[in-house]
Amino acid sequence: MLFAAARAVAGVAGLVAVVATFLDTASRTTINPFNFFGFFTTQSNILTALVFLMLAVVGFAGRTPSPALRFAHASVTTYIVIVGIVYNTLLVGLEGGITLAWANVVLHAVIPVYAAIDWVFFGDREPLPWKSVWVVLIYPVVWLTVVIIRGATDGWVPYPFLDPGLGYGVVAMYAIGIAVAIGVVGIGVWALSRVRILTP
Repeated sequence: MLFAAARAVAGVAGLVAVVATFLDTASRTTINPFNFFGFFTTQSNILTALVFLMLAVVGFAGRTPSPALRFAHASVTTYIVIVGIVYNTLLVGLEGGITLAWANVVLHAVIPVYAAIDWVFFGDREPLPWKSVWVVLIYPVVWLTVVIIRGATDGWVPYPFLDPGLGYGVVAMYAIGIAVAIGVVGIGVWALSRVRILTP
């Protein structure tokens, strides 16, 4: 029940922060939903929140997460940890982004830190097979592809380091760097699936 309750709180907090950010932005300007929901931060927080809520429902019911839900949990943990790392190393302090201070902290710090703690300490999962670690790259590669296409066509990019104006060589270096970072964090997440510290 402890695991389920913590995940329910985290899931609700993430969704509330996304909705609050949407409403705050809408109060100041007209929102293009393709742009607002095009950020990796926004998408990852929504996916993470939904997975936490599903895990909470499973936990409250006293059931064990299905293999599909375990893979989803591992994947969103990887993505949201990357959100925390990238934001706090490349984007913090830059103009733009989330102007609602508390929501910014929740989405870029609280949820990534909680997700990492949840994965390390909550031992209600089976070890993930190494042959499946590649699945963690599917969503980020699709997202990067869409972003690069949009940058080349309508000129919109979610983050300055993916701006085609920098040159596609630079953009490619950042894209490869992000993919490698996701792969490394994913490997760490898969390795930690074998750790048991707290059990339900």
